[in-house]
This record gives sequence, C-alpha cells and structure tokens, in this order.
Amino acid sequence: QVQLVESGGGSAQAGGSLRLSCAASGRTFSGYTMGWFRQAPGKEREFVGASSRNGGSTYYAESVKGRFTISRDNAKNTVTLQMNSLKPEDTAVYYCAARLLFYTTDPGSYQYWGQGTQVTVSS
Repeated sequence: QVQLVESGGGSAQAGGSLRLSCAASGRTFSGYTMGWFRQAPGKEREFVGASSRNGGSTYYAESVKGRFTISRDNAKNTVTLQMNSLKPEDTAVYYCAARLLFYTTDPGSYQYWGQGTQVTVSS
C-alpha cells in the first residue's frame, strides 16, 4: 500500500511558477507509475502528466506540455510537478496518484491518491 501527501500548492499570478511535491510512504515506491491530476470546480478530474516507474519517461496532457515538468526521486520517495508559465485555467486542486501498471490518463485506473493541494492562478 502507498500513502501519498502533496504539498506546495498556493497562489501565483499568470506567467508565474509553482512547484508541487508528492511524498510517498512505503518501500515499493519505485514499483509505481506516478500521475498528476487536477480538478477544477464543476469539472471532472483530468490527467496532467505521469512518470514511469524509473522516471525515464514522462507523459503530459497537451494543455500543459512545454510548461509543466514531472520528475521523481525514487531514493527519496518523491515526485514533483514543476509548473511554469501558469495560466488562470490551471487553477484547480492538484492530486498525485499511483498505479502499479503502465501509465494511463484515466483517473479511475490509479489505486492510490493524495488529499490534493489547491493551486490558484490569477490574471
């Protein structure tokens, strides 16, 4: 089992940056694909990006490609989401999630979730 805790959310102006972190418990962190999702008020939870188990491959939604970067440190059981060139439409609660198999954009396929952290971008 994996427990996930996000941190680093907050407020930023459009064009600014924020860095989210997700700390995982358990000794098998390297066995999980890690995903980032977000959910804005009144909208469905959507895929932001994911990291393969060894961090060698990353995948991004088109809406964040070129602006967001995912990295992970399996020795520290952490995965981060660096968000640059933020836009007001990036405002949402951001979640990290873990799954045992290859990455997918379907949030229903991830077995473990953090509690979420709010990101607010003002224009």
